Amino acid sequence: MPRIYLDEKEPIHFKFEQNQDDFIVDEVGLKWKGSGNFTIYHIKKVEMTTWDMIAAFAEFLNINAEKIGYAGLKDKHATTTQYISIEARYEKEIKRFKHKQIKILSTTRHSHSIRMGDLVGNRFRINLFEVNQIQAGQIEKLARKSEKLGLPNYFGYQRFGRDGDSVEQAKKMIEGDLHIEDAKLKKFLISIYQSTRFNDWLEERVQMSRDENNNKFLLLEGDLYSDSKGKLFTPKTPQQKDFEAHKVVPTGLLCGRGVYRSRGKAGEIEAKHDDGFLYDKGLRRDAIIFPKDIEMKYTKGFEKMEIAFTLPKGSYATVFLENIASKEFKAKKVKKPTKK
Repeated sequence: MPRIYLDEKEPIHFKFEQNQDDFIVDEVGLKWKGSGNFTIYHIKKVEMTTWDMIAAFAEFLNINAEKIGYAGLKDKHATTTQYISIEARYEKEIKRFKHKQIKILSTTRHSHSIRMGDLVGNRFRINLFEVNQIQAGQIEKLARKSEKLGLPNYFGYQRFGRDGDSVEQAKKMIEGDLHIEDAKLKKFLISIYQSTRFNDWLEERVQMSRDENNNKFLLLEGDLYSDSKGKLFTPKTPQQKDFEAHKVVPTGLLCGRGVYRSRGKAGEIEAKHDDGFLYDKGLRRDAIIFPKDIEMKYTKGFEKMEIAFTLPKGSYATVFLENIASKEFKAKKVKKPTKK
């Protein structure tokens, strides 16, 4: 289903490209101890996937790529910074490492390898083009509104592959019409299936909020909340005051085993997007996110607007832009064409 947002308004038309100059992502890391048996490298990479960057280090050191720790996957078509960890005994060798698309910015030490999710969030700087003065004002107003009221935490188009082909594969595999031998591909397709169901659930909750709560996200009896430390709890009544203060957020289901489900009215809606037969591990995901530290700079003569903002880990900058534009983006419409 299409991603819809809380505001019902005419779309704002602007353009952006995911490339090394106009799409910048900086990982906001944890506080490293400064001592230990692992070296933390702050890496800058250009037009390169996280996997390819890790493979370059692994090949240089002649080690298995699994020995290199990382906190999250960063866009290929961008300039990005992120943290990786390698055993400290390779420090001397790393000093000889050179790659035209990779630069080591700084190093420190830590007690253990970086694990997936070991980050606070990501800082984005994106250039928007073909933005007139009126649109610039609208964009700023909507960005500030999302900072205060939050926006739906959909999985973005990057999650699902070009033209939805991965979504169809995932559905066929879950339904038993497609057999997948490759373990990594199977795991990837299961995550696609879970993400699709989450997005469908969130779309229903957003539509309900539009219809019944004046375009503000509607909390329901039985919602399962996450607090600032990620602890899950189900209160007796909706936590409106704490939600407005950004202290708690309602969560949605990534279906699977061993995961708490919502109850009451919230549980009734969630059940429609659940799959009790999926054996893989389930999770909860924040339904609403609050962008932070929003900055904007408009260049009138060039109809260009630079927008910077910080999002929690696992959230998508393109979803933030969709919320402002009030339209859904597709991968083929924003990815920079490959040069022949």
